[in-house]
Amino acid sequence: MMERVRLWRVFILLRLCGLCSVGAAGEEWKKLRQDISEAVDGHTPCSPVNCSCHLSVLHHDLRPFKAGISEDVMAATVQRGVGTHYQIIGHKLYREHSCMFPARCSGVEHFILELIDRLPDLEMVVNVRDYPQVPNWVQPTLPVFSFSKTSDYQDIMYPAWTFWEGGPAVWPIYPTGLGRWDLMREDLQKSAAQWPWRKKESRGFFRGSRTSPERDPLIILSREAPELVDAEYTKNQAWKSEKDTLGRPPATEIPLVDHCKYKYLFNFRGVAASFRLKHLFLCGSLVFHVGDEWQEFFYPQLQPWVHYIPVQQDLSDLRELLQFVKENDVIAQEIATRGKEFILDHLRMQDVSCYWEKLLSDFSRLLTYKPRRKSGYNQIVHRGSSSRTEL
Repeated sequence: MMERVRLWRVFILLRLCGLCSVGAAGEEWKKLRQDISEAVDGHTPCSPVNCSCHLSVLHHDLRPFKAGISEDVMAATVQRGVGTHYQIIGHKLYREHSCMFPARCSGVEHFILELIDRLPDLEMVVNVRDYPQVPNWVQPTLPVFSFSKTSDYQDIMYPAWTFWEGGPAVWPIYPTGLGRWDLMREDLQKSAAQWPWRKKESRGFFRGSRTSPERDPLIILSREAPELVDAEYTKNQAWKSEKDTLGRPPATEIPLVDHCKYKYLFNFRGVAASFRLKHLFLCGSLVFHVGDEWQEFFYPQLQPWVHYIPVQQDLSDLRELLQFVKENDVIAQEIATRGKEFILDHLRMQDVSCYWEKLLSDFSRLLTYKPRRKSGYNQIVHRGSSSRTEL
């Protein structure tokens, strides 16, 4: 009899603990739902006209140069070798002979050559490395164009070369990279149509190389809870051993179009900002964006909880967030839809070209001198649909 009483008491205590747990989870979801509701209510969609959605970034990046850029400052920037020196003189594009990554320079040149007949005379230094070059402590501030940066840098952001060509170097399709953005948009939209929300698998999905150990917790979570996440490291051109894939053989690379069968997709920084972010939204899947330190020119208008799920950089909140979206499917789908619509409406090729034109036009007005053509520079001209020729 006493044993049965004891067991009954244990049962009651377990039930009470379970109820406490459910109550706590309910309150937790209530807070997340409230955060999402407030973010959506406070969000004002931006206009798709004349790339105006992104112009606050351009104005912010050019503000340090409002007093003007002298010929001496530009010469010092060129001399430091922090990027490739370009000149636009008489509606022709010229470049110093050397470019560290020719395909990346070609991706940049595509957009400049599209606009060349409408651009004034100017010169600029374009960094095609992965990392920004002008930390805040550098004085005077050097006018260097970079595709990505953090708040610790004063580089001027431009739309990355990858919108046309030049990478990233993804194994096993190295060195051709992800491919043109306009073509990838079409392919991903077709895949999204084949995998509407109701047909997607309710798991997180990630395939990518170990460019940063910040990705490790996701791989570990996948091994511990495969019902929540399917995440594995792939090989890249720098792979040497299984140590580079967290102690297991590298997984097979999965094309981006095949990511669309999953409801939850992950974006991490790489060396700098990751090129995959814009692609993931077009699957119509819910994007989990890890950390907010690294930026590209279009990131600031993407709002957490409105367009994507923000995740702590150490992934300490990831398991909870995955459980939340699985139990709040309608909310998850709404966020995914807003994210997809943002990229479709505000990151078209015409928006990229528009940003380039406004950036170069506004930058030219900051030069306090008239650029003179460097005699040893090559003229860059169009040859075919995506190749460039130096004359």
